[in-house]
Amino acid sequence: MLQDEHYMARCIQLAQQGMGKVAPNPMVGAVIVHQGSIIGEGFHEMYGGPHAEVNAINCVKDQTLLSNSTIFVSLEPCSHHGKTPPCADLLVEKNFKRAVIGSRDANSEVDGKGIQRLRNAGIDVTVGILEKECREMNKRFFTAHEKQRPFVVLKWAQTPNGVIDQGVKNGKVSWISAPETQVLVHTWRSENQAILVGRNTVESDNPSLSVRAVKGRNPTRIVLDPENRLQRQFAVFDKQAKTIVINKHMEKEDENIHFLKLEKMDIAEILQKLYSEDIHSILVEGGAKTLQSFIDSGLWDEAKVIVGQHNFETGTPAPLLLIETNSMKNFFGDTIKTYLNE
Repeated sequence: MLQDEHYMARCIQLAQQGMGKVAPNPMVGAVIVHQGSIIGEGFHEMYGGPHAEVNAINCVKDQTLLSNSTIFVSLEPCSHHGKTPPCADLLVEKNFKRAVIGSRDANSEVDGKGIQRLRNAGIDVTVGILEKECREMNKRFFTAHEKQRPFVVLKWAQTPNGVIDQGVKNGKVSWISAPETQVLVHTWRSENQAILVGRNTVESDNPSLSVRAVKGRNPTRIVLDPENRLQRQFAVFDKQAKTIVINKHMEKEDENIHFLKLEKMDIAEILQKLYSEDIHSILVEGGAKTLQSFIDSGLWDEAKVIVGQHNFETGTPAPLLLIETNSMKNFFGDTIKTYLNE
């Protein structure tokens, strides 16, 4: 069993290379072992591309070895036709001796069916190796399929005395966090499918909501603008990424700008609509009113609060989160607190 965990840990390591590139699909890694030696490795590299199992099999030079090999894969092989053929069928075709799977797939089109397909073909299947770690890696994917809503990460920066923003003074933004932390935030953006702000944030800060400071894919930008007041001169309406404007009046598509009409525009309705748009994860970046509405709804999963090194004498009070911190770390002088809504 320890050997199984060793190879599954390698699957997880491989899978994480797909972070920010495969959503809304999960990150998956695969390792093929023959007589105690790794003969093939692969991971799901990009959305719509070959799955981990396919990439691992394709890099095995002597395909005759597969029938006497074990394949380790961090997530149950798919059993349905999506953008690619079923991986479970490929494993049966290659006549693998054994399959070791980290976690079942939460997608109702797969959930248990891939495992049963392998067992029906006579393949020895072990399930649940490093399952907790496999699920944690794909927490966005599992939350979306099990709760039918996106995984929600709240993020804000506040001063030690609890101020989130003092606005623009003399034409300049007063930054709370260190430059290095601001780069880290761009990494967080790249790890999520979408980033959400309210109209006030767009008007006051004119953010581009991109990942310009790191290498990665720009998230879909979501703006809450109930009365559709925003003008097109703001950066969120450029062509760097798709922008979704959630409002009460209009449903239409205009190039990369999509207007989605909702009646109530409460958090539950917003998340349900975004899930229907195949968005599985959202980074909510503020301001205080928008963040507090998510906190009050209880419909969030993780919060990352950056506490800077300097106080502001005046400004907007930070959102109120009445739970204990799960973890805390120092990052270039800032303190990053992580909260989990368990």
